[in-house]
Amino acid sequence: MNFQDSADWTYPVPIHYGPGRISELPEMLRRKNLKRPLIVTDQGSSDLPFIKNISKELDKKGIHGELFDEISPNPLDEDVLKGKLIYEQGNNDSIISIGGGSGMDGGKAISLMAGREKNIWDFNYENSVDDNLTDFPPLFCIPTTAGTGAETESTSMITNTVSGMKLCIWHPKQKPVAAILDPNLTLSLPQNLTAWTGVDALVHAIEAYCVNSLNSVADGMALEALRLIGENLKRVISEPDRIEARGAMLIGSCLAGISFLKGLGLVHAISHMVGAVYNTQHGLTNAILLPSILKFNQSEINHKINNMHFAMFSKPGNFADFYENISNLLDELEIPKSLKEIGVQEDKIHELAIKSSKDSAAYTNPKQASIDDLEKIIKNALVEAR
Repeated sequence: MNFQDSADWTYPVPIHYGPGRISELPEMLRRKNLKRPLIVTDQGSSDLPFIKNISKELDKKGIHGELFDEISPNPLDEDVLKGKLIYEQGNNDSIISIGGGSGMDGGKAISLMAGREKNIWDFNYENSVDDNLTDFPPLFCIPTTAGTGAETESTSMITNTVSGMKLCIWHPKQKPVAAILDPNLTLSLPQNLTAWTGVDALVHAIEAYCVNSLNSVADGMALEALRLIGENLKRVISEPDRIEARGAMLIGSCLAGISFLKGLGLVHAISHMVGAVYNTQHGLTNAILLPSILKFNQSEINHKINNMHFAMFSKPGNFADFYENISNLLDELEIPKSLKEIGVQEDKIHELAIKSSKDSAAYTNPKQASIDDLEKIIKNALVEAR
């Protein structure tokens, strides 16, 4: 398998993988007669060279790309409403979501809202779907990190600034018309973000595989994601310019992202709310919480551990082996050992537990957690997460 090759896949949306594939974006837009895309990214990515290069290449083809870069690290409902207004005032005809999870979530959320007078929370994942909605703007998703896996669905995690909760919005009829996986775009990612986003992908695969429902397609993708991440996460840290490892991580992240259509678990339920309250980096928060949730779930996931251990570490293993090897990996990646180290305070434990219990990811965790359970998990992770 050569990760310097190019490949196209059609499931669950058209996916175009390969180094340099970003250069094909103008032609993709031209073929669909799209001339005024809104380019949506996060505040930290707007000055990166590839954003300017995309605008320049679009201009050469007579395509005017307008940039909206006011997406927060944990996207806010206010950011989305600003982007919706920019889209409508600029007579844009499509959306290019580019960046890490925040940039892509922001762009996808804007694509749900653009051109319609709806409350953003009408798209809440927990609500019944309005099947009458159609004509969403064409959406192109381009990840610049190997972690979020957000490029193949319209699902977006957005913070409700009134409730202080991070909620999932989506619509089943809005799908990206194309996802471009270009590992060249991940080469400039700093070492810490490479590690944090890589563990985010790892958590996606572990949590999806552990969801107690029948979805063999998702399980297969989760295990292949674990294999690719297990073989390549440390490589992209030690050899950041190694394009083969970057490519393998990007594909692993995408597979993990598809697999969690099956559901997620308490790592994400708690992490979403920590991010909403403290504006922490999502992948880093996930990484800190992972060992605590593995321990909590042990009785319900023991029968799945050997498969995950073999996928990641190329040998059989029991829960103790898996927990130790995951903890060692987090140590090597210099992941903090407590939530306190990223600013979480003890006086918010009850609030975080209540909010986490209402997160959709809590419902698919393999072991149901009471408010008391969640408070204990958060309290322990506050001081010693592994």
